[in-house]
Parts: sequence; structure tokens; C-alpha cells
Amino acid sequence: MAVPKRKLSRANTRTRRAAWKADLTELNTVKVAGREIRVPRRLAKAYKNGLLSAED
Repeated sequence: MAVPKRKLSRANTRTRRAAWKADLTELNTVKVAGREIRVPRRLAKAYKNGLLSAED
């Protein structure tokens, strides 16, 4: 594991942590039971194959 050679200041540490942002999930439009729904890309195939239901 990487080990820092010297201590980071509190301001630098907080700036680095604050710069990280999570991305929104990419949604795909899939037709299920005659209606279009938006689902995460990784689940689109399961919805098409009927493994997951589109109930609200």
C-alpha cells in the first residue's frame, strides 16, 4: 500500500475529498408489457427477458 512521505495539511485533505463526485446511473429505455420504462443499463437485459417486473 502507498504511504505518504509527509503529512498532508487539513485543507489539502478536505479539498481532495470534496473534489470527488458520484456519477448518475445511466438509464436505458426498455419496452416491458407494452409500455416504456427507464431502467439502469446493467438491468436492461433482465427486464427484457422477463426476469424482473416493471411494477410501480
